[in-house]
Amino acid sequence: MVKVEIVEEKDQQDNGSSPYGSPSSSRTSSSASLSSVSSELSHDETFYDRITALVDIVPPTTRHSISSRFSKATSFIKRGGKLAGNIVWIVTTSALLVGLPLALSLEDEAKIVAQEQEMLAQQQGAQQMLGGQGSLYPPPPGQNPQGQKALVPPGF
Repeated sequence: MVKVEIVEEKDQQDNGSSPYGSPSSSRTSSSASLSSVSSELSHDETFYDRITALVDIVPPTTRHSISSRFSKATSFIKRGGKLAGNIVWIVTTSALLVGLPLALSLEDEAKIVAQEQEMLAQQQGAQQMLGGQGSLYPPPPGQNPQGQKALVPPGF
């Protein structure tokens, strides 16, 4: 609870210098409005000073609850960020240590299969050119096309 107390001015010369003082001697006179009072702002006062002055307006229990909520939120964000960082670290290192060699070996296997298919196609083409049934060239004279043996590569 705020207690309001009226303080009597002892010095009469300071009475005229106050921006809130009225020229009349009556304290209850409301002839002076707030718009007629000149507001002199200090140029030395910063925005931070004004914000820190607002601390007195907020009750201590409210300030404590706001502070505790803010500290809980920041600690939750810090823990969540650390957990997310650890998960990202585990995923990336696992991908580098396991996934990259696996991908490289699969690529090598695909290259080998493609080479084998290319060699098989070349062999079939050579067999057809040497005298197979689907040959573009007729068989040489004196050879029986039904009695020919197909050309078989070594190892098959």
